[in-house]
Amino acid sequence: MPRLEIDVTTNPNEAVGDTSATVTPRQWMALFVIAGAFVLDVSGLAVLNAALPAIGTSFTIDDSTLQWAMTSYAVTFAGFLLLGGRLADVKGRRPVFIAGVALFCVAALVGAMAPNALVLILARAAQGLGAALSGPAALALLTEVFPEGPARNRAMGIYTAVAAASFSGGMILGGVLTQLLGWRSTFIFSVVLGVAVLALCKVALPPGVRNDRSLDVPGAVLVTLGLALIVFGLTRGAEVGWGDATTVVPLVVAVALLGAFVAWERRVAEPLVPFSIFGGAPVRAAALAAFTHFASVNSMLFFAPLYMQNVLGYSPLQSGLAIVPMGLSVVILSNVTGRLLHRVGQGPFMIYGMPLIGLGILTWMWTGDDTSYWLLLPGILIMTLGQATTFPALTAASLTGVPQPQHGIAGAVNVTAQQIGSSVGIAALVAVAAVGTVPGPSGEVAGYHLAYLTAAIGTVVGSVLMAIVLRGDGRARPHAAAVPAAPAEQPHARPVESGTTDR
Repeated sequence: MPRLEIDVTTNPNEAVGDTSATVTPRQWMALFVIAGAFVLDVSGLAVLNAALPAIGTSFTIDDSTLQWAMTSYAVTFAGFLLLGGRLADVKGRRPVFIAGVALFCVAALVGAMAPNALVLILARAAQGLGAALSGPAALALLTEVFPEGPARNRAMGIYTAVAAASFSGGMILGGVLTQLLGWRSTFIFSVVLGVAVLALCKVALPPGVRNDRSLDVPGAVLVTLGLALIVFGLTRGAEVGWGDATTVVPLVVAVALLGAFVAWERRVAEPLVPFSIFGGAPVRAAALAAFTHFASVNSMLFFAPLYMQNVLGYSPLQSGLAIVPMGLSVVILSNVTGRLLHRVGQGPFMIYGMPLIGLGILTWMWTGDDTSYWLLLPGILIMTLGQATTFPALTAASLTGVPQPQHGIAGAVNVTAQQIGSSVGIAALVAVAAVGTVPGPSGEVAGYHLAYLTAAIGTVVGSVLMAIVLRGDGRARPHAAAVPAAPAEQPHARPVESGTTDR
């Protein structure tokens, strides 16, 4: 069968087909800082997740209030992502990156000292805002530091591998810290890590440029409120039901706000989200892949601890240790994917990797009340293979054909698709599991099985849609030559700081 290749060019000012994989010490330092911020975001979620029962006991709050320690983060993170990406493109990647990490650290310190649940929840919301600022800037910085070609693909592989290791490692670390030092130590961990990242920012990261462009404040308000209300409504739907007013009203208002946002963006001279970035098939396919990937994987990570702890009787630490093979495997395999992207292309990894995730999830349909861990492990490893092939590819594809000055907003669009996919996937599969639950000792497991089947079908549908998008564009063809992106106009661009402005 002929090889399917997708254009992987993201910066028109870089040489097409650069085959150099050499990484300089300065680039390694920059990658360490950028990946460190990613670790801060991902491990912050995982570490706190292990501490939630202790937080609930400390403040004497029920589960419906406790879950807002996670939901408040998700709402602000998803809501402010696009604004964060636009800020990075207009105000400069490094300043926005530093501001986001600093806000995350300050909020973590507030969380560590929180006297009550309300302050803790507000601190988590502020952390979500910090992550929304640093995340898109980090991805744009990565493409600014690493030239097009094998070096960038290798960096992408390492970047995504670090995230996987951070999640599984964070769950274990959270359990250990909570058990030995108390739940407040999980926030202190974020402060220490964040300070280490901030200390190296000015030395390791390029200053970049600042553009005198409009931030599109009306568009930012519309999309921020719309996305935040979508996440809020989906979360409430999973909690109180889809007919409840606190579910229906936010979702209806969200749809109206996002409709108004699209209408506004089409008429404004300098939109928050230039719709031209969706002109290339790889960007559209990457958004589909991001939505499908996170809808399936995060849903599985939601159900797996419930099954292991509630049905198999695992402790929180044991359920965290159970997914360690996933993190370790992704670390290894993501690096392999990163090295092969330049030769194989993004398309095959996204199209064929997604069903592997579904196949891994599908093997859990044979689980029962006393299933051995060794029967769970093959599914975890198969799903891991799918994750390690799709995520580096979709990350690279999200910037393919997009001019360098728009990498911040393009990265934010993809991460937004990830967050919406996660929220939709978990909410939908929780509802499916509830429908599938039957009376009796194994009734809950039956509901999980129906959710697994639905998730697996979703990965296949997503794969087919990606194949249609990529083939329909005409750019996904055997031995296709890389086509550079058209340069974007940068009026009144000026250095953020004196000295070199671009790498």
